[in-house]
Amino acid sequence: MKTKHVVVLCLLLLVATGTAFAGGGKEGEVVEPAEKEAVEITLWHMENIPARVEIFQGVIDSFNAQNPEIRVKQEVQDWTTAREKIMAAIRAKSAPEIFFTIPDLTLLLRETGAVVAVDDIFAELDKKYRFQHSALKPYQGEGHYWAVPTYSMVKVLWYRKDLYKNAGLDPEDPPKTWNELLDYTKTISATGVHGIGLPASKHMDVDQEIYTFMVTNKAEDIFDAEGNVNFNNPRTVDAFRYYKELVKYAPSDVTSWGWAEPEIAFTQGITAMDMAKGQFVRQYDERTDLPPENLGVTPVPWPEDGQRGSLFYPNGLNILTEDTEKQEAIKEFLMHLFDPEVYGNFVNMEVGLFVPITETSFDSKSYWENPLVAKYSEQVKVLLESNGYGRLFGFTTEKVNKATGSVAAQMLFAQGIQKMVIDNWSPEDAVSWVDDKMREIAGQ
Repeated sequence: MKTKHVVVLCLLLLVATGTAFAGGGKEGEVVEPAEKEAVEITLWHMENIPARVEIFQGVIDSFNAQNPEIRVKQEVQDWTTAREKIMAAIRAKSAPEIFFTIPDLTLLLRETGAVVAVDDIFAELDKKYRFQHSALKPYQGEGHYWAVPTYSMVKVLWYRKDLYKNAGLDPEDPPKTWNELLDYTKTISATGVHGIGLPASKHMDVDQEIYTFMVTNKAEDIFDAEGNVNFNNPRTVDAFRYYKELVKYAPSDVTSWGWAEPEIAFTQGITAMDMAKGQFVRQYDERTDLPPENLGVTPVPWPEDGQRGSLFYPNGLNILTEDTEKQEAIKEFLMHLFDPEVYGNFVNMEVGLFVPITETSFDSKSYWENPLVAKYSEQVKVLLESNGYGRLFGFTTEKVNKATGSVAAQMLFAQGIQKMVIDNWSPEDAVSWVDDKMREIAGQ
């Protein structure tokens, strides 16, 4: 019996002293175990306009408040330096866990081996929120999804109904074909207003403009099914020729236009039409005193033997960490982001420009009750509908050529347009030049 008492006493002493030592506290002091540190997630994005940064922060704050075990923070970058900075961060092993991306940039980043396939995360998100299929293709490759699409941008034809009336055109009957678009452009230009604002600079927007015409002329496949360069063909040449004819009726300084100039020209009544994304909604609302119903919008016209189409640019999220705990935290953040009421506010950080791509968001109150969306609901509906007709160069065939990212980065299409507009090259020579450059990049 005494032996048992001694053993019990020793055990009690060990427990007591062990508790004190484990806690590092004073004798008799009960020390609570240290709280587990929050999982930190850094998110890089390039939407550096203050109002958009504020929307991002709102999403982050609401998530962090609901998930104290995770701490998401944003770091705002700029598109002009984003490629170089993310590549440098990857090399230095200091990349963010989440990186907002575009399809061609994702191709370049995949070459580094830093981009993580998101199949499992995407499958769970898609099951709950149902992504629009047109947004998925640009982020697929080698049997995997390499980014989670977040929103899209699509081109449509915007027009000023007041300037149509001044030119004797029916504002409720916008052009539907290439021939009609050219006729409308000439008719309006005869009144002293430029019929259309069409850029011709070395700029990403020019790549997107000419490619939109290529899509409508069934020349969307810049690579064939085997991944070979397929740019120099009669339909691409026809699209370049048509562009050269239209640009004659644009302002003379279009060879230096960036993103802002088309919007300014349109809202000031310098141009009557522009083929652009949905940012025109806010610009028109803020820069003119004209009523919403005066802002016309219609699908991009197409040739009689062509097809309805447009540029379709889905932005997405790359995951750049192999840490499974962080991946789980990222999944929780994305579940929050795509909740219809959160997501509706998120895409409305730029009404019209960022178009929702999940079926569950199409009827969300947070999207449609936004004052600007409600005010321009008819125009927004055209943007949503156009999503289903969009294409993105380099991502239209099953096999994606890895050179697509470099082709986009060098803005070769825009350079071809410049040679044709500034140097007066023929459409055939301009297209041939682009084709040759593409083959150099692709090693073909």
